[in-house]
Amino acid sequence: METNHQRFNRYLDKQGLKSTTERQLILDEVLALEDHFEAEDLLIRLRQRGARISKGTIYRTLNLLVESGLVRQVAFVDKHAHYEHVYGHEHHEHLICLSCGKIINFCRGSLEEALVEICEEQEFTMRSHKIEVLGYWILPGV
Repeated sequence: METNHQRFNRYLDKQGLKSTTERQLILDEVLALEDHFEAEDLLIRLRQRGARISKGTIYRTLNLLVESGLVRQVAFVDKHAHYEHVYGHEHHEHLICLSCGKIINFCRGSLEEALVEICEEQEFTMRSHKIEVLGYWILPGV
């Protein structure tokens, strides 16, 4: 399996784009994050490390990372896109609290099997899927 950097550089090359230092720094920071993140989180972390990268470069690079299959946009909560790196990770879905914005990962084989079965029944070829369950945490005593 190729590395994240190899995959990204191959994607950039196919698109006729350069592998810049800024793009590689952003990729490194994304890969260092083990949880969901926003573009602002990357900007803050990179600037704390002394990187001089614009917000626009972060957004454009995130779009490239999504297009390359290394990152996926998980949710759009409170007008903010949330991301996670996915290449080499097990596929999972998300529970998203509309009150606090917390995102929980979950995986159910039976759900995956049902999606495959539905696609087969409909003679539909699935390329990818994303399930987001939006709701509220049920708190005891509330």
